[in-house]
Amino acid sequence: MENVLVAGANGTTGKKIVNLLKASQYFNPVAMVRKEEQQEQFKKEGITTVLGDLEKDLFHTLEHIDKVIFAAGSGGKKVIAVDQEGAKNLMNASKKANIKKFVMLSSMGADNPKASEDLQEYLEAKLNADEYLKSSGLTYSIVRPGSLTNDAGTGKIKLQSKMNQQGSITRDDVAQTLVRSLHDDAVINQTIEIIQGETLIGEALDEVAV
Repeated sequence: MENVLVAGANGTTGKKIVNLLKASQYFNPVAMVRKEEQQEQFKKEGITTVLGDLEKDLFHTLEHIDKVIFAAGSGGKKVIAVDQEGAKNLMNASKKANIKKFVMLSSMGADNPKASEDLQEYLEAKLNADEYLKSSGLTYSIVRPGSLTNDAGTGKIKLQSKMNQQGSITRDDVAQTLVRSLHDDAVINQTIEIIQGETLIGEALDEVAV
C-alpha cells in the first residue's frame, strides 16, 4: 500500500478523494488539514491526518508519504497565496522528499485565463502552478475538469489533452479520475481535460497511458 497525502482533504472534493483512497487496495490516505478541529472527522474513520499549512513549511507532512494529490483551494479568498504559491510550496517539499508522483487538480481554462472575465485570477494561479509542476522534475499528472457539480458520479468521462468544448463533471468522477491517476502507469507527465462523457474512467485513462 502506498501512502498518499491529500492536500485539501477537508474540501468537498478532497473528502471524496480520501474516501476513495480508504476503500482502495493500493493506497492509504493521509489527510492534510490546516486546523486541529478538522482532524476529528477523519480520525473517527480511522484515517491518518497531518497538520499542514500551505503557506508554511510542509516537509514534515511528507514523512512516509509515497505520492501526493493536490486538491486544495482557497475558494477565491487567497488565490495567489494558496492555489499558486501553496501548490509550489508543496511541490518543493515533495521534491526534497523524493515523492514518486504528484497529481494536481487544476481546471479547464487554465491554459487561457484571459478568456474568462470572472475567473481570470484563479485560472492564472492554476496555470502558474501547473507550469511550475511541469518544470519541477517531479513525475506528475495534471487533471483539468470542467465546471464541478454535486450530482452523483457516473463513472464515465470524456477525456482529451485539450477539450474543444465546455462542459461539466461531477465531483465524484473528478475524485475517481485523480485517484486512478496515482497509478504508476497512468497519465505520466501529461495534462488531461475531462468532462462528463460515455467512456469508463479506467478505459479513458488507459487510452492516454504512455
